[in-house]
Amino acid sequence: MKALNSLYEAQKIAFSPFVFQTVYTMSSLGIMDELYEERDGLTIEEIAKRKNISEYGVRVLVEMAKAADVLELIDDKYTLSKIGYFLTRDEMTKVNMMFTQDICYKGLFHLKESILNGKPEGLKEIGPWKTIYEGLSILPEQLKKSWFEFDHHYSDNSFGEALKIIFSHHPKHIYDIGGNTGKWAIASTQHDPDVRVSIFDLGVQLKVAKANIEAIPEIRDRVDYNERDMLDPNSEIPAGADVYWMSQFLDCFSEKEIEAILLKIKKNMKPDATIFIMETFIDDQRFPAAEFSLIATSLYFTALANGNSKMYSSTAMKYIVEKAGFETVQEHRLHMDRFHTILEVKLPK
Repeated sequence: MKALNSLYEAQKIAFSPFVFQTVYTMSSLGIMDELYEERDGLTIEEIAKRKNISEYGVRVLVEMAKAADVLELIDDKYTLSKIGYFLTRDEMTKVNMMFTQDICYKGLFHLKESILNGKPEGLKEIGPWKTIYEGLSILPEQLKKSWFEFDHHYSDNSFGEALKIIFSHHPKHIYDIGGNTGKWAIASTQHDPDVRVSIFDLGVQLKVAKANIEAIPEIRDRVDYNERDMLDPNSEIPAGADVYWMSQFLDCFSEKEIEAILLKIKKNMKPDATIFIMETFIDDQRFPAAEFSLIATSLYFTALANGNSKMYSSTAMKYIVEKAGFETVQEHRLHMDRFHTILEVKLPK
């Protein structure tokens, strides 16, 4: 890259918050949608009139958006560029933007403190908890919506393939560790009318999961709830499971904590039981946009979630699995959904 081009790219980074807030503002004011509908473009005056905004307000927004290649200017009319199209219509991009705005933006101001202290120092911007997981169920509605839409976007599409893999082992009893809102428990009990699911999670999360599951009469008698803080050294996971399922759960912990959780499972695990670990590994992505999004998400864990976890590579996770005394017997890449890999883990024979 030539020096002048490098200098230009450096300015994009220096002013990146300006670009982000410009696009967020244009989206929330309906300008991006308006330009999507008007493929021939709109003038500043037309946008101002349609959205009841001053021409000055429209002008500063569209000029910044054009400079950032979000808009194109043909004659005196602004239209969406290809980048603008994806910002307006791509589901992953929209979910990422709202998660960044509502959950991460202010918290990332405290990234340096978080790095130095090993704690999520940015979390105080949204709540008084030690980790974000303690407060998920009581977040303000807009923040809760953005957090869960982000979380579910990177998990829900994987369940169809995942169910086929897990139930090829014909489990009678599944332990859903880190059950969150109960989506996996619902999916698996609806998939197999005989399977039982035990959810293990923090109390605040179990309340949400139970409310969702109790609303479905045909499955509610086959799900039970077990309050556990997996970081409590005195907590245990009892024997009895054929399958241990952890979906996007272990990325919420440091490497040492992941090892401790696996050892907790190992203590009472049946010799023929199987652990399935589903994650969005940064080194298993088909597309650069997905890899970039996941690497960025690590900084959310640093500044807001817990201060010590990240999005891992499959290589790192398999190393931790081996260190805990297990072996990865198979890797299932769910590339139909673009993101996920399932590690199939067992005790050595």
